[in-house]
Amino acid sequence: MNDLSLRNAILDELEFQPEINAANIGVAVDDGVVTLTGHVSTYAQKIDAERAVKNLKGVRAVAEEIQIRPEKGAGTADDTIASRALKIINWSSDVPEGDIKVVVQHGWVTLEGQVDWQYQKETAERAVRKLSGVLGIDNQLALRPRVDAGNIQRSIEAALKRNAEVEAEGIHVKVQGDVVILEGRVHLWRQRQVAERAAWSVPGVKEVIDHILLA
Repeated sequence: MNDLSLRNAILDELEFQPEINAANIGVAVDDGVVTLTGHVSTYAQKIDAERAVKNLKGVRAVAEEIQIRPEKGAGTADDTIASRALKIINWSSDVPEGDIKVVVQHGWVTLEGQVDWQYQKETAERAVRKLSGVLGIDNQLALRPRVDAGNIQRSIEAALKRNAEVEAEGIHVKVQGDVVILEGRVHLWRQRQVAERAAWSVPGVKEVIDHILLA
C-alpha cells in the first residue's frame, strides 16, 4: 500500500470510529510512518485515535502530536479532576478503596499505589482517560509481588496458543525471573498487543519487554 492509499485508509478509519471526533485531526504519511496532528477535546479521543491508526495494516510507526483542547466549562480544575478520578476508579474497578492514590498537576494525572493484577492497573487508567480536563496520565501503579508465580513461560505460551488472533509459533517467550521478553514477528500491531496482554495476564510477571517486530 502506498502512502496516499494508507493516508486515505487512516482518514476513513478515524471517521468510522464513533468515539473520535476526527474533524480537527490531521494525517501525514511518509513511507508508512504516520504523523497525527491537530486537536481533540479529551485525552480518551487522543488515545483512541492513536490506537485506531496502529491497528491498520501498512502502518510502520506513529508520531502522535495531537493536542487536547477541553471544551469550555468542562470543569478542568486540578482538584475537580482529582475528585472525579477517585470516584470513577472506585466505581469502575474492583481495587480496594485507598489502594490507588491520584495526583493531578496542570491536567496531568499520576496514579500511584499497588494492585494485584495488570488488568486492574489498565482499568484504572482507562477510567481516568474519559474525564474532561485530563491532558495525560502517568500510570505508576505497581503490581504486588506474588510468591508462587508458577511456570510463567509455559503459561504464556499456552495462552498464546489458545488465542485465535495470534500465530503462536511466530512468537518466542523468554523469562528471566519475573521479567518476560517477547520476540518474533507478527503481521498486525493488534497481534503484538494481544501477545503483551497474554504475558501480563500471568501471575508473577513484573515487566514485559516487547521485541516483537511487524512483518
